[in-house]
Amino acid sequence: MKHLVVDERRLEYRDFPAAAAGRPELLLLHEGLGCVAMWRDFPEKLASATGCRVIVWSRAGYGGSPAYAEPRTARYMHREAEQALPALLAALQVERPVLIGHSDGGSIALIFAGAFPEVPLGIAVLAPHEFVEAETLAGIRLARTAWENTDLPKKLGRYHHAQTERVFRDWNDCWLSPSFADWNIEEYLAKIRCPLLAIQGVDDEYATLRQIDAIAEQVPGTQLLKLEKCGHTPQRDQEAAVLAALAGFVGKL
Repeated sequence: MKHLVVDERRLEYRDFPAAAAGRPELLLLHEGLGCVAMWRDFPEKLASATGCRVIVWSRAGYGGSPAYAEPRTARYMHREAEQALPALLAALQVERPVLIGHSDGGSIALIFAGAFPEVPLGIAVLAPHEFVEAETLAGIRLARTAWENTDLPKKLGRYHHAQTERVFRDWNDCWLSPSFADWNIEEYLAKIRCPLLAIQGVDDEYATLRQIDAIAEQVPGTQLLKLEKCGHTPQRDQEAAVLAALAGFVGKL
């Protein structure tokens, strides 16, 4: 695992080189409970499928990246998109990335693309959120039950170590807080100018397909991929289909 100092914070990351010069640079943004290691071997397979450089990192407070000192707010994804991600790109010297985000990471990618429309070469989002749904809150409540009654803390502990409790509580408590009820990032969609691919599983346990339909309605030219027999983690449930879709998307950029 490599480490990169960004705004005086030591972030862990992995960097898979491109197979040839001139290929786009792909940055993977993980989910709300994710980190570098939880992508498993997907980044390496993506690099092989596209021939592109693939970079994956753990945001502050995840995996081996130290957390922020201050408590999380309902604008934590805005902070990542508008402050942390630009600083990371500058440190990596990546000018025109293709952002590929899962869940929270997808939402961060959408905010970034709306806030800095001239920067991304393209974005692909897997099971993103632009607004809060009853189905989302129900899934997050079930996750809290699993945290309290199963070995979920032990499983997450393999990846987040001493930060595990805070990783879960920050994510779970924030989404279920009254201040998050009106969270909505649709204002950023109309500002997106780059090509966009949105992927979601039909059986997503945290959202309805309205999430990616809303993107297509507000971002002209959006490519949609709705996957059968697929839950909230398309890159795991339908890995081959996702890799093929991403390779085709990136190949046209």
